[in-house]
Amino acid sequence: MDLGDSYRAMEVQYIRRHHKHQPRENQCTSALVKHIKAPVQLVWSLVRRFDQPQKYKPFVSRCIMKGDPGIGSVREVNVKSGLPATISTERLELLDDEQHILGIKIVGGDHRLRNYSSIVTVHPEVIEGRPGTLVVESFVVDVPEGNTKDETCFFVEALIRCNLKSLADVSERMAIQDQTEPINQ
Repeated sequence: MDLGDSYRAMEVQYIRRHHKHQPRENQCTSALVKHIKAPVQLVWSLVRRFDQPQKYKPFVSRCIMKGDPGIGSVREVNVKSGLPATISTERLELLDDEQHILGIKIVGGDHRLRNYSSIVTVHPEVIEGRPGTLVVESFVVDVPEGNTKDETCFFVEALIRCNLKSLADVSERMAIQDQTEPINQ
């Protein structure tokens, strides 16, 4: 078994364990993965900040919290121009600091993402002999009238890929500044 096979096996294991969406007929679902050359604690410190998604999400211009940050809290996210939306209202459904799981549900906004729910999990791994992180983000969402499941999934996956790439860029930049030590194997 080569390294690629073991990564794939771990990804599948994490998706099966933590990313259990049950889509209805008019919904699509998918899961994406990103390997990040930064320690899990650093990556999780960015992901878990429900009140500051703009720290790594490039399409978010600002975030206004309604109430205290915690499960059930709601944020209003302003979306940068160029996307077919200006605002999204989102509720924190799950925040597990021990297992590194974040769950969010979109509850309003001027976009077409209805019944959107996502789960992000963050897992430690070793990349090139150093502490690294495997991030898995999955979602389920209604397919809007006039679109296909493939079109809807393609659009949402493109947004998530951008967010995960930005998360990797920000995390890896921070890790270089922090200069993590190699893991002795």
